[in-house]
Amino acid sequence: MASLFRNSSMLGFLPAPVQQPEGMAIAVLSILYAVGVVGVLLPIHPDFIFLTPLNVLISVSVMLGFHQRWTSRFVAYLGICFVVGFGAEVYGVQTGRLFGAYTYGEVLGIKVFETPLLIGVNWVLVTYSAAAAVGAVFPKLPRLAGSALAAVSMVLLDVLIEPDAIQYGFWTWDNGNVPMQNYLGWFLIALPLQLLLGAWIGRVKSNVAAALFILQGLFFALI
Repeated sequence: MASLFRNSSMLGFLPAPVQQPEGMAIAVLSILYAVGVVGVLLPIHPDFIFLTPLNVLISVSVMLGFHQRWTSRFVAYLGICFVVGFGAEVYGVQTGRLFGAYTYGEVLGIKVFETPLLIGVNWVLVTYSAAAAVGAVFPKLPRLAGSALAAVSMVLLDVLIEPDAIQYGFWTWDNGNVPMQNYLGWFLIALPLQLLLGAWIGRVKSNVAAALFILQGLFFALI
């Protein structure tokens, strides 16, 4: 993926930082999310929100395209993150015990056990990008503290997501309100994933992933 942004010979009209691969990727993602905000807020088309899966898949592809060291351990971690995140959501949907009683709508695409497969991808996206954002803002933070802060950041992002998710039909809560149990459940899943990421991969250094986490927060704050 990163190679797609390396040929900047015809982009001399752009500011120097944007001509760099990471700068170009961040610019593209910024445009993608800006279009998303406009498309959701303006009545361009009632089905615009159903492009959400495409947005998530593009985001995670660009993000992982800039990961520097692809090792078997990193690939294994991505698999674990997907399985744990998706499995937790399946358990939550089926039992109501982890996050509270909720049901997924049709916006997020194909479901298995009443849970969109995209949710597993989103756990990978949010976990990795949160770690990168914390690492970028607090580069000297000890690893354990960084993992804990990244997990808290994931919960705070979910606080922003919840009202929009309910409004646009991503999911619904059985009693109409988001229970505090949801945020506790998020933290209980996010923290082990962040600790494992730190132990196996080390500090995540990616300006693209860090920017992506911020873009997600801005997107859900604005819509």
